[in-house]
Amino acid sequence: MPTKDRTGLAILLSLIALALFDVMGLIIKHLSAGYSAAELSAWRNLFGLVPATIALWSSRSWHNAGRKLRIHQWRLALARGAIVTGAQLSFYLSLGRLEFATASTITYANALFMTAMAVPLLGEKVGPLRWAAVMIGFVGVILVMQPGSDAFSTDALLPLIAAFLYALVGVTARLFDDDVPSPLVNLYSSVTSLAGAFVVAFFWGGFTPIANGTDMAWIIAMGAVGGTAVLFLVVSYRMTEQSNLAPFSYFGIPMAFVLGWIFFDETPFDALFPGALLIAAGGLMIVWRERVLRQRSKARFAE
Repeated sequence: MPTKDRTGLAILLSLIALALFDVMGLIIKHLSAGYSAAELSAWRNLFGLVPATIALWSSRSWHNAGRKLRIHQWRLALARGAIVTGAQLSFYLSLGRLEFATASTITYANALFMTAMAVPLLGEKVGPLRWAAVMIGFVGVILVMQPGSDAFSTDALLPLIAAFLYALVGVTARLFDDDVPSPLVNLYSSVTSLAGAFVVAFFWGGFTPIANGTDMAWIIAMGAVGGTAVLFLVVSYRMTEQSNLAPFSYFGIPMAFVLGWIFFDETPFDALFPGALLIAAGGLMIVWRERVLRQRSKARFAE
C-alpha cells in the first residue's frame, strides 16, 4: 500500500505516461523504415537507463534500505529483463508493419493475460465473472485481428505476443519480496533488456550507421521519452492503488487512434471497433471485480 494516497495526481501522471508511451511508439514507427526493431530496442534501453536511474535514486525506500543494489531474487529480475527484450522486439516489429492504432490496441490484451496467468503463477483463484471478462476481451482481440478475412495478417500476432510477454513481466513483478524497491527491480530489467537487445541486434545483422543528426536526435528522444514514461508510471503507482489507475489506461486506445490519424493518416476505424470496446470492457470488468474483492478483504480485516 502507498504511504500517502494522492489519487488525483497519480491519475494525471499515469495519463502523461500513456501519452509519452504513444509518442515513443510514433518515433519507433517513424524510424522503422531505416532501422531494425532490434536496433531500436537496444537504443531505447540504452537512453532509457537515465530515467530508470533517476527513479531509483528518487526512491526513499531504496535509500532507507542502505542503497543496496544486489537483491535476493536477482535471477528472477534478470529473467524479467530477458522477457522485456522479447516483448519490445515483438511490439516494435508490429509498429513497423501494422497501423499504429491497431498494434497499440491489441497490446491492451495484457490485462487479460495477466488475469489468466495469475492462476498458475500466483495461485490466485479467478471466479466466473473474471473469466467471463477475459473471454469478452479476447473476443475483442479477435475482432481487431480479423482472422479469416482478407484484412488479416500474421503480423497481427506480433502485438499479441508482446501483450503476453508484457503481462508475464507484470505478473512476475508480484513474486518479489515486499521490501525490494520497485525502481530497483525496474533497473535490473532495464539493464538486462539492454544487454539482450544488443545481442539480438548483433545477430539480426548488426547496427545500421546513424544516417544523420536528425535520426540521432529521434533515437535519443525515443529512449528518453520511453524511460520517462516508465518513471512516471512508477511514481504514480507509488501514490495510489493500481486499481485506481487501471481504468484510465484505456484512454490510450482513442489516443493511439488520433495520433495515428494525425501523423500517419491512418484511420482503421472498421478494424478497431467494436473490438477495441470489448477489449476495454473486459479489462474494466477485471479491474472492477478486483476492487470489489479488495474492499471485501479490507472490511473483513477491519472486523
